Amino acid sequence: MLEESRAYFRHAANVLGLSDRVRDILLCPLRIVKVGLVTESDEGKLIKHTGYRVQHSRVRGPMKGGLRYHPSVDEDEATALANLMTWKTAVVGVPYGGAKGGINCDPSDLSERELNEITRTFVGQIKEVIGPTIDIPAPDVNTNAKIMGWIMDEYSKYQGFSPGVVTGKPLHLFGSEGREEATGRGVTIVLEEMLRRQNKSISEVTVALQGFGNVGSHAARTMAEVGAKIVAVGDHAGGVCNKEGLDVDQLAAWTAQRGSVAGFPGGDAFNSDDVLTWDADVLVPAALGDVLTKDNAEDVRASIIIEAANSPTMPEADETFRRRGILVVPDILANAGGVTVSYFEWAQNIQQFQWELGRIRHELSSHMRKACESVAAVAKQRDVDLRTAAFILAIQRVGEAALSRRPYAEARDLPR
Repeated sequence: MLEESRAYFRHAANVLGLSDRVRDILLCPLRIVKVGLVTESDEGKLIKHTGYRVQHSRVRGPMKGGLRYHPSVDEDEATALANLMTWKTAVVGVPYGGAKGGINCDPSDLSERELNEITRTFVGQIKEVIGPTIDIPAPDVNTNAKIMGWIMDEYSKYQGFSPGVVTGKPLHLFGSEGREEATGRGVTIVLEEMLRRQNKSISEVTVALQGFGNVGSHAARTMAEVGAKIVAVGDHAGGVCNKEGLDVDQLAAWTAQRGSVAGFPGGDAFNSDDVLTWDADVLVPAALGDVLTKDNAEDVRASIIIEAANSPTMPEADETFRRRGILVVPDILANAGGVTVSYFEWAQNIQQFQWELGRIRHELSSHMRKACESVAAVAKQRDVDLRTAAFILAIQRVGEAALSRRPYAEARDLPR
């Protein structure tokens, strides 16, 4: 993932004509934190995990990014995702830099008490480098509002009442209305904008989704609400399709009870891997990274790909999509709804004033549509694809902020 994210950065840097020195400056993380976490299991045995927090840039504001709990978490993955968060926050125009991290554990193998203890130990190890004006974590893979509440509580033991140290908290612990749906709703807004630019309506399109977790399910629901036909959904355990359109609410209820879309009686079963090449107008990869590769890119039948997941498209596949004329809306634009509403939650925590859901949805729509306009304008001006345009826009905004804050010698070469 690290090399893929850098490949996209390099492509945009080539268009901008950045020197090797400036590229190194922009890619180099501010800080990499790696900590050992020794806790006690329910059986009284010592267990050890490793926690990571990579902080990429604070040029445009406090650093922001998710915490994921997964055995695959390592320094390279966290570094790649921290870089992407810097570009994502810049593209959508929220005043943050990028960070990412997590713990190399499998929550399914841990009791709630064990998970709580590991989380609190992690906070104790990194408390000096996070905070409402330093670095603000959020939920990611296998983390949720409950875990964010634990983090807030543990950090507040050291620093006093600090709800703004994390976002994605439960509503009753100073979370925000609309945060759970934010990424999926943002995906729908972006799709509407891209279709509008093609003089099409979302009610005219069919959609296939890979993944039906938080992001995929909310994207499907909000798309269906405005008229899109969800014809296929695949997840880790199976797939279900209906050419007349799946009932998304019933599918969500089924998945909540059984943990997968597999077996849903409102459609026909299929091999979930086939969803990536489904006969649909729009493909929404909303689960794993690196799923669109040189091996399946030629078989993709959608004319629009909306990257709801982080880094779902390999560079070789991206090149194939450009050649084939498939419109790819990159992750640093398409799934930025989550960090945008995280920004709203943080602002509410700082203000100690709760916003209503209607205001949050209105502000989210405004931010996402404005970001779409900005990226599309760069794409037209530079005659490049949307991914390259999004990276160009982000690099320019980070460079401009660096020049404004500290016009040191290296910064003079940064893009204006």
